[in-house]
Parts: sequence; C-alpha cells; structure tokens
Amino acid sequence: MCLGVPMQVLAVEGHTARCAARGVERDVSLFLLQHEPVGPGDWVMVHVGYAIQRMTEAEARSAWELHDEALAAGDGPTPGAADA
Repeated sequence: MCLGVPMQVLAVEGHTARCAARGVERDVSLFLLQHEPVGPGDWVMVHVGYAIQRMTEAEARSAWELHDEALAAGDGPTPGAADA
C-alpha cells in the first residue's frame, strides 16, 4: 500500500522544501509542483520524497485523522497469529 503524508512547508530553496509533520522534518522535492507557487506555511501531500499536490490545512488535518483511524484499526490479523 502506498501512502501520501501531509506535511507543512517550513522553507523553500530552489526545488527543495524543508517540510514537517508531527515533529519529523524532511527535505522534499518540489519538482512535480514546479509550476505552482509553494512557500513556507503551505501544506503539501508527500509521497516517496516528492510533493505531489498542494492542499489546504483542513485537507491535511482530515488526511491525518484518516491515517490515525487506520492505524488504530490495525491491518487485520497479526501475521503469524494463526500459527500460535
């Protein structure tokens, strides 16, 4: 399963943004968004190190709520549980 992670842009230098989410900071490529203005304070969806779309803060919050629900629900049976 592939997931995009909402992150907030802290700083931009060229086609690279320093982004943060939940206390974790990463350098993210803005190459795929090079024709859109992206600046500090903006929210982006990040997938494998690339910002793939701009989003609103409300959209980012909603995405994190869905991620949290999925993590709380788990992925189904624990691998190897049937063997125990």
